[in-house]
Amino acid sequence: MRKMVIAQNLDLPLISQIQELIPDWELIVSKDEEAFTPHLKDAEIVAGWNKGMEDLCLTEGAKLNWIQTWSAGVNSLPLEVLEKQNIILTSANGVHAYPISETIFALMLGLTRKIHSYVKNQQAKVWHHAHMGLEIHEKTIGIIGVGAIGKETAKIAKAFGMNVLGVRHSGSPVDFVDQMYTADELNEMLPQCDYVVVTLPLTKDTYHLFGKEQFSLMKPSAFFINIGRGEIVAEEELIEALRNEEIAGAGLDVFTKEPLDDNSPLWDMENVIITPHTSGSTEHYDKRVIENILLPNLKTYLLGETPKLNLVSYSKGY
Repeated sequence: MRKMVIAQNLDLPLISQIQELIPDWELIVSKDEEAFTPHLKDAEIVAGWNKGMEDLCLTEGAKLNWIQTWSAGVNSLPLEVLEKQNIILTSANGVHAYPISETIFALMLGLTRKIHSYVKNQQAKVWHHAHMGLEIHEKTIGIIGVGAIGKETAKIAKAFGMNVLGVRHSGSPVDFVDQMYTADELNEMLPQCDYVVVTLPLTKDTYHLFGKEQFSLMKPSAFFINIGRGEIVAEEELIEALRNEEIAGAGLDVFTKEPLDDNSPLWDMENVIITPHTSGSTEHYDKRVIENILLPNLKTYLLGETPKLNLVSYSKGY
């Protein structure tokens, strides 16, 4: 009997939709390692990858053929081994467009309108203006990585009358982006931006893409937002840029080390808002992964074809 393991806890209606497509398969759905581990070596499809699975899934005699991740990023997976074994890999890219774009604007607006300062003042019962005077309308936003999240962010930015600049590998135009740049033109774009938003995956090409040089090119009045991956930024150089007021502030959801170390200066910086890698969290997460990605891909797979939605390129790393 063919077998599929989903290492997540799903509501019954979602499980039923999957089982309807594969009525003759054994379907194991549980986040409990004790429940799914005995089935990993025989699983043809694994959805929701956990560290340690490779010890059973990628050994001799294992039946694994396709992995569907539960996250957009795949940098934590053993990509070289998966590529060598010709494992199909699809990501959850796209399910985060709404929640992450909302977080991006929450951070941008929070920093612009001093909401974080007012929350602290409220806790201390302090009535203080906090020198608030900026607004977001008609400013310039630079979106580094115009995929699903970047496109939704650009769309919202237009509601604020913003000038939208973007960076994508191809440099090809996208709706709601006024001017697109290639990755090689990043430094040319940065001095124009009032907000710089990073939505990139972590790859060998994006590692420490932002460092001292990039922060020095930004306006002293500009805000830096990172919801991509922490390692895209040279964190110590970001801290220095904030300390030296080379940039006005930062909204950070991702960090080099997570959880963020208690001793990190970022915790105490008045011009920084920290969220604990939760920008993609949403009540609709599982439903979108299943209905928008897994089920359409499963239909394709059952026809004997390679799933196309969010198919990861091992050469690109995303």
